[in-house]
Amino acid sequence: MRYTKPPASADLGEPMTSREFAAIIDEAIDQPPWRGQADIEADYVDGNQLDSKLLARLKSMGVPPAKENIIGPAIAAVCGYEAKTRTDWRVSPDGDPEGQDVADGLNYRLNQAERHSKADAAMSEAFRPQASVGLGWVEVARSSDPFAYNKRCRYVHRNEIFWDMRARERDLSDAGWLLRERFIKKSRAAAAFPKHKALIEQAEAASGLGGYGSYVVEGGVSTGLHAAADTNRAWTSREQSWYRKESDEVCLVELWYRRWVSAVVLKLKGGRVVEFDTDNPAHQAAVIGGHGTLERTTIARVRRSYWMGPFCLHDSETPYPHPHFPYVPFWGYREDMTGIPFGLVRDMLFPQDNLNSTIAKLRWGLASRRTERTKGAVAMSDEQLRRMIARPDADVILDADHFRNNPGARFEVKTDFQLNSQQFQLMEDSRRAISRVSPITPAFQGQEGTARSGVQEQTQVEQSHVSVADLMDQFKESRTMVGELLLALEIEDMGSEEQVIVIEGDVLNPPRTVVLNRPEADPDTGLLYLSNDVMRTRIKVALEDVPSSSSFRAQQLNSLSEAVKSLPPDMQQVVMPFMIDLMDLPRKKEVVEAIRMAQAGSQADPEKIRAEVKAELLHELKVRELDIKERVGNAQVEKLVREAVQVGVQSAFSAMQAGAQVAMNPAIAPIADEVMKGAGYRRPNPGGEDPNFPVPAAPLPTAPQDGAGIADVQANTSPAFPPVPQQAGQGMEGIETPTPADNLQGEIA
Repeated sequence: MRYTKPPASADLGEPMTSREFAAIIDEAIDQPPWRGQADIEADYVDGNQLDSKLLARLKSMGVPPAKENIIGPAIAAVCGYEAKTRTDWRVSPDGDPEGQDVADGLNYRLNQAERHSKADAAMSEAFRPQASVGLGWVEVARSSDPFAYNKRCRYVHRNEIFWDMRARERDLSDAGWLLRERFIKKSRAAAAFPKHKALIEQAEAASGLGGYGSYVVEGGVSTGLHAAADTNRAWTSREQSWYRKESDEVCLVELWYRRWVSAVVLKLKGGRVVEFDTDNPAHQAAVIGGHGTLERTTIARVRRSYWMGPFCLHDSETPYPHPHFPYVPFWGYREDMTGIPFGLVRDMLFPQDNLNSTIAKLRWGLASRRTERTKGAVAMSDEQLRRMIARPDADVILDADHFRNNPGARFEVKTDFQLNSQQFQLMEDSRRAISRVSPITPAFQGQEGTARSGVQEQTQVEQSHVSVADLMDQFKESRTMVGELLLALEIEDMGSEEQVIVIEGDVLNPPRTVVLNRPEADPDTGLLYLSNDVMRTRIKVALEDVPSSSSFRAQQLNSLSEAVKSLPPDMQQVVMPFMIDLMDLPRKKEVVEAIRMAQAGSQADPEKIRAEVKAELLHELKVRELDIKERVGNAQVEKLVREAVQVGVQSAFSAMQAGAQVAMNPAIAPIADEVMKGAGYRRPNPGGEDPNFPVPAAPLPTAPQDGAGIADVQANTSPAFPPVPQQAGQGMEGIETPTPADNLQGEIA
């Protein structure tokens, strides 16, 4: 939607001529008739269901009139459903990543306007005729009272507004005109249009086409329906001002119409389209810089005029920045061929009439009596007998002479109740027929239905919700349109001035400040611009997904409570502020703050806990690192010891081999000594141990001196130290001696 007015140099269209106005009036008169039927349907909702001709016919038959209004409670249930599921407006950035602050600020202003302009009450009042007869209207305009809130939302009766029925868009964006009839005092009209005061003072209240009264005679007149037999509704407020000259009222026609003109628009690269203003330097810079292109197209201009009869009192462009009429339609259903609106009551009329007539006939049948008698059987006139027999304490005096002189004379009073059961069945069928033809089930109205369990009843309620889903969708669309028009007025009031909006906090969110239209300078170019510009930010109005009614909040609270029961205690404390936000309690903020302070007193600071856990983890990692280093050091020392032992064993084995070679060839001993010295061999100190060999941990066992036996020699598997046999009866064979005979003493000789 456009939230700015056209440029000063723009073509605003031509004023309405008298000939064009007369053509619009003729078109309104020739529209398909539907207002009279809508008035009848509205009367049925109000309980006025008995026709004047029907009452006269029942009176002539002696049948007392009866009425059981089923249509009214059904429509009341639908209206209650609307109030229960009502949602608030939500302003969101329309694809603009930097427009969240602007959207939040405008959302706060729009919700304030919703409360002060009484928009909810006006839309709920328009929903009633929307559901019943198919059409309701809400006016979104500026208030004429300087001491009241500068914007207002009012319900307008359907018979006051006529529109271009050739339009197909539900928001009437393609409608050529919209007309509203208003009856006001001549003094007020003269004060509003002082230039035409003399003309207005000369006007007289006249009826019929071509006068100063209403132009369209269809609708707005008495329907002839009554609430009961003793209630006479002969006039409406429109007829009173129509027929009574003493009211001193004139009919003013407020005409809104469109003119299609040629204009140049600027299409920016981001997808935004604005009307090109030659006096705007930003538009010129965008064209020069290649950020947008110019295109000539045809657009609609909205204008407003006031007429009294054939005289035009005022004509000018629309005072509002948006391109819509200030009247928002709330559609119910529309006929396919004609486009005339209708509601839920249309199909309920016949069953309602059948029910009322059946009740009346049943009451008459239960109280009816029939007499069969011969002429002269009673001692009273026929009229006296009829009045007496209708009384429950009837006392009929028979003529004794008549029965004495006429042997065939008789007098019988009969009550025929055979048809009463059929009437009762017909009455029940009418009640069920109303439920069948309407989407409102007894369960939807909170009454006892045919359900045998809670699940069945809930299913029936959900089915009723589905049946009115399209009606509620139409209402939500119109409600969004009202929010768009209100937001356009709010943006116009703000303009380009800097606005500081303090968004009040709630139970969960703290207060915050948003600055709109803040003048700033570009650090690169030095050009001035507005940050958070409400005119340039792309925004849209939508409805909240969750209804804001108290009953729905109670349902949410119950669901959340059931979910929280299974959570741990610490998580329940976290969810507690959200539960309190759904409660209708006074001073909810103070309660939440007290809970949070109690939680802070019983629990440590989360940041402190996080720091302590981090320090503990670092300490544990350090300990593990030192342990690993210690284990690595021990392993390395053990490895070095094992390597030293291995080197010593290898050296001893080599020495043994060298010793054997020296024993076999003593001439090489000096050479071997020099080789050992060159390898770093050190001689042992006297009485000491050889440093080149490892020392065993325990002393080796010694052999007995008496030779009785030889100590057991431990077996080993090392190739460097072969096992020593316990008995040396034969010469040993090994690496020490070339032959076994070398070890056998006494046998060499």
